[in-house]
This record gives sequence, C-alpha cells and structure tokens, in this order.
Amino acid sequence: MDNGSRNLTSNAVSFSLLPSELIEDIFLRLALPEIFRLKCVSKTLTSVIYGNDFRTEFNLRSSSDTWLFVYKKRSPRDSVLYGFTYRSNRWFKIPIVEFLFPIVPPGEDLYFLTASGGFFLFASNNCRELIAVNLTLNTVKKIPPSPLGPRGTSSWRRSGLKLIAGPPDSDKFRFLFAELYENRPVLFEYSSETDTWKSYEAKEDEGNEPRVSQLKEKVFLSVVHRRNDSILLAVETNDHHNNPPLVLRPRFNGEEQERLAIGFSRGNAAISRLHVYGDSCMVIVRSEGERVRVFSCIEVWGLCKDGRGWKFISKVPTGLVDKVRKPYGVMMGCLEERDGIVRVVLVTNNEGVWDLIWLCYEMGSREWSWVPLPEFRMKGLNMAGITISSGLTL
Repeated sequence: MDNGSRNLTSNAVSFSLLPSELIEDIFLRLALPEIFRLKCVSKTLTSVIYGNDFRTEFNLRSSSDTWLFVYKKRSPRDSVLYGFTYRSNRWFKIPIVEFLFPIVPPGEDLYFLTASGGFFLFASNNCRELIAVNLTLNTVKKIPPSPLGPRGTSSWRRSGLKLIAGPPDSDKFRFLFAELYENRPVLFEYSSETDTWKSYEAKEDEGNEPRVSQLKEKVFLSVVHRRNDSILLAVETNDHHNNPPLVLRPRFNGEEQERLAIGFSRGNAAISRLHVYGDSCMVIVRSEGERVRVFSCIEVWGLCKDGRGWKFISKVPTGLVDKVRKPYGVMMGCLEERDGIVRVVLVTNNEGVWDLIWLCYEMGSREWSWVPLPEFRMKGLNMAGITISSGLTL
C-alpha cells in the first residue's frame, strides 16, 4: 500500500468515529468520484453511503450536477477520462479504462462520443464498434452495428446523436442518432433492453399543425446544416414513439457572408466563424486574425417557437469575451441546453497547448457566466472526445 492509500485509510478510520448525521452532511457536499473512493476504505463509511436516506438525498442533488468530460488518449492501456463539475474545484480521473481494457484489442483507436447518467459511450475506429460503459454498475457492453452498418469514428456527429440513461440502478439506456438515408431524414434508435435497433422515417411538416405544442419536451438531433438552413429532427423523449419524429427546417437569415454552417475552425483567413450545434441551439463564434486568431464575439441562437427559423438570443458581453479569449490555431466546441441554461465549451489549440473555455447563458435571467476550469496537463494533450453531461448517481 502506498503512502497516499495508507493515509486515506487512516483518515477514514478516524472519520468514521464521527456521528453518522455529521458524516452524511459532509458527504452531501462531495462530488461522486470522491464518494466512490471513500466507499472502498471503510465498512462504516460504506454503510452510510448505501443507506437509503443518504442515497436518495445525494442522488437528488447529484443528478442535476453538470459535468464536463474530456477523454485524453495516450497508449491504449493508459488513456484517461477526466471529469469536472462546479461542485468541486479539481479534475477527477474517471476509472473507465479498466472496463474497456478486457474487450478492446491492443492498438485499437477509441473515441469518446457522449455520456448520460452513469453511461459513457465510445466508438472504436478499427473494429468500428460502439462500446457502452456503465460506471455505476461496473458493466460494459458492445452495441451491435446499426442498420447503416459498422461505422468509423469520423462518421459520428456530436449534435446528431443522444444517449439517454434509464432509471437509476438499472443497466438500461437508449442511443439515438439521425442521418439522411436515401435523401430522407431517418431516426435510428438502439435499446439496451432488447439489444436491437429500430429506424423511424421522420414526418415532414405539413404546415397546418400547432407546431409550438409539438416541440415541447422533445430531443433535437441535427441531420445536416447548410449555408442558409438546417435539418433537425424533433424526437419524443420516451421510448414509445406514439408520434413519428418531426422534421424541422429552420432557416438562418443572417448576412450572406455569415451563412457558413461549420463545426470546426482553423487558422485560415477564409474561415472566420465556428458554428457549434446542440439540442435546439446554435452558438456562433466570430474570430479575427489569420494564422493565429482570437475570437471577438460569441452569440447564442435558438429555434423559433414554430421551428421554422433560427432566432438570435444573446451574445457574450464584451468584457467577458476579453477576459476569457486567448490566441488559437484550431477551435472546436460542444453545446448543451438543459433546464433553460445553454452551456457551451470551446476547445482551442495553439502550438500544441489546449485550452478549455466553459460559458453558460441562463435564458430566464438573460445572464452570461464563466466557469473557471483548473489546469490539468494540457501540453501535448491527445484529446479524443469531449462532452457535457449530467445525471451521475450512486
């Protein structure tokens, strides 16, 4: 046992002498990875953690926490998934590789796609497989190929897919993605409960239905984004699919020179905007400069109530832009909208040094905020996936 483990055990034994009510109060302030670590070192602490009252209260709080996950790829047996939540002030190493190692061949190239609840979804590039890890129940599962056949990592678009975790303590999940198939928008859905795929052809807008009510409580998946318009699918959140997915074709009525729907920005004078899509929102990052660039404006756009257009919502105040912007050569991003809050993470690289910028916009109060992220060895980082997620529970 190393000194760190010995000290942790010693401290845990002393800690377990405290009244259980005080232990519970302290534990409720911790992030989930800290709880996972503590439950392994003392039977007394484990009994507190798995008590029904504590689990209910902790899961109620933890399920609403927003997490940022970054998959750092080194050698196949030494990759690391980092997680950060504003409940704590540091990055956590998520023990994901120990689950992947037994089923991933040596030399396989993995990419982290997305997460939901305790589930983490990876794509393998050589074997062209999907792998789901349930961190809560310590299980791992290979997903059979979709009706479109095996797919490499470059075929997956973050804004066009969604992982939906089942009830806590279950090993159930659904994975959705949208694609143009034979020039028609189609939803593909995998259910872990049946271990099968289903496909649903989306319904086109007939122009005579109450669109606002149809779009409530829907999952929005991107199909394609063009210069003047987009194609999205509005999908029911439950797994019954009483109604087929609805096709949305929102138009973007910006200036002609602004109509460039891209998801990746390079240090090139011809590319001055980065468009990041997610859920029913779009963030536009405008930059200036040539070989080395800095962003000058960040805007958030959302769907109109009827789903037929993109509407401007807000832009980051100039003072906040000046505070967080840094020179970059390459930029990408991910976006999530949940409970009226738009969260966007921009990932920049300048001469091998990566930087992460996390911004939030609360639509109710119309306020922007910046989530400072602690440093974690960004030099030479081989990033292989990033996502925003929630719902981690015991």
